Amino acid sequence: MGKINEYNVLRVDLTNEEITKEKIAGENVKKFLGGRGLGTKILYDEIDPTIDPLSPENKLIYATGLLTGTAASTGGRYMVITKGPLTNTVASSNSGGFFGAELRFSGNDILIFEGKADHPVYLSLKGDKAELKDASHVWGKGAYDTTEMLIEESGDEKSRVSCIGPAGENLVKFASIMNEKDRAAGRTGVGAVMGSKNLKAVVVRADEKQVDYYKDEMMKVVRKQTKMLKEDGVTGEGLPSLGTKVLDNICNSTGVYPTRNFQEATFEDVAEVSGEALMEKGYLQNNKGCYGCPIRCGRDTKLPNGRSGEGPEYETGWAFGADCGVNDLNAIVEANYICNDLGMDTISAGATIACAMEMYEKGHIDKEELENGPELKFGSSESVVYYTQKMALREGIGDAMAEGSYRFAESKGVPEFSMSVKKQELPAYDPRGLQGHGLSYATSNRGGCHVRGYMVSPEVLGVPEKLDPQELKGKPEWVIVFQDLTAVIDASGMCLFTSFALGLDDYTEIINAGIGADYSSEEMLQVGERIWNLERQFNYEAGVTPDTDKLPDRFLNDPLPDGPLKGNASKYKEILPEYYELRGWKEDGFISDEKLGELGLE
Repeated sequence: MGKINEYNVLRVDLTNEEITKEKIAGENVKKFLGGRGLGTKILYDEIDPTIDPLSPENKLIYATGLLTGTAASTGGRYMVITKGPLTNTVASSNSGGFFGAELRFSGNDILIFEGKADHPVYLSLKGDKAELKDASHVWGKGAYDTTEMLIEESGDEKSRVSCIGPAGENLVKFASIMNEKDRAAGRTGVGAVMGSKNLKAVVVRADEKQVDYYKDEMMKVVRKQTKMLKEDGVTGEGLPSLGTKVLDNICNSTGVYPTRNFQEATFEDVAEVSGEALMEKGYLQNNKGCYGCPIRCGRDTKLPNGRSGEGPEYETGWAFGADCGVNDLNAIVEANYICNDLGMDTISAGATIACAMEMYEKGHIDKEELENGPELKFGSSESVVYYTQKMALREGIGDAMAEGSYRFAESKGVPEFSMSVKKQELPAYDPRGLQGHGLSYATSNRGGCHVRGYMVSPEVLGVPEKLDPQELKGKPEWVIVFQDLTAVIDASGMCLFTSFALGLDDYTEIINAGIGADYSSEEMLQVGERIWNLERQFNYEAGVTPDTDKLPDRFLNDPLPDGPLKGNASKYKEILPEYYELRGWKEDGFISDEKLGELGLE
């Protein structure tokens, strides 16, 4: 390998308030690239997978990708890797914005936080100076106020802030880490781990852009790939014009738009809450992009009362909308802002409320438990706003709901009402209508997740080719390729959305050009396979065994009741054995010694 063949690591011992610098170079960089890959390798090597995720023994790792901060299109992503409290699996959450690039510019590629501070602190990175500072004055404040106050305190308005809100401080199991106020490392509860360490924020301002790569060689590839992104129907038209909410009407018309806690698959009021409605009703102010992004799918929005922010994205709009039976766009946008400010994953927050609504309507929650709060009924716009806040603050019934839908429903004796995998709430695609995507859900290393193998792309959008969503033949192989390729993209520091226009050969080309390497496409995909298997091995050792590769019984026993795919149920169990076989694992789903040896993971 040529340039970017080593990573600068800043290790922060919160217990003893000690900061040391290290380097990672050589074989691990070649085998895992950066970001999600190298971060997972560090986590696996340095912690016991059986620890309590909220104990001081857990570690919180910020890891930039191999191409973060370079000229690569969308090359501004960073990952937060830890053991997640929601799932007890390896947790790696991806975020965009500008924080990741600024962190890389500062000469700090990876941050490792260990131990626990005895009072609230934040890490200040200014130029080549790193120090822990008291955060007592911002503890308890939301991400918006925290960001503004710490930027002012830094003395430089160009400083970038990554922080938690009250949800992270209150150890909400699905708390997120926010940067630039509205960008989120959202899923798996990384914010709760940060809160458990009394770490409020990271503030970074670089003196210069300290990323050394082959600029001339990379720019040749960047120009070509930027043209591909701008000419693609999804990245050049759909996402820039309507953001991710371009999917509302598409998924609803396909019959895979989960409604009322996945009891139905189409929403009669989708037109009231779609991406088109966001624009036509005047909420949308303009679109925006993250660092180095030609797609610009972000949404700057504003409520009639004057409150402004970013979003909602497709998943957020669905979670507080159709999943809760709510057609009030004003309430959806407001709930989204609350999640961003208080620091919560919008998918899990909305889906947990939807689960509670079904439980309430079917008699598993007493009205007295609501303590004069609004009734948890489908269609209640008041409820999605009210209980979102209650969960973040752990007030009233919100305290129990802050544990996530699975633990909450299980405490009432009805865990089957939680639409989750490995205790993480499923996003906005019904697996009964998408057989490949259902298999991807079931086998995801971080629980219910759509961005670890986005089979919606071929099964709904026809990218890179249109697949019959109900066909089983060939789906395990497709799922594996999507899962491994996604791991490569996450390790590179580029955005997953580029995969609508780019393929494996394109990612191999830009990585090789930027760092002077000579990966073949096959070798690059094996990097993704190595990352996937290491995550799986971590989960095994954490006690998350192959029997958790399953979907809720609803998807097997209750066929779709409506829509164009009416009558279909999930058949993932029929193709799960083939998936294991193609992965080179044992029949029971455990990784074979031969596969570990082949990938250099002995």
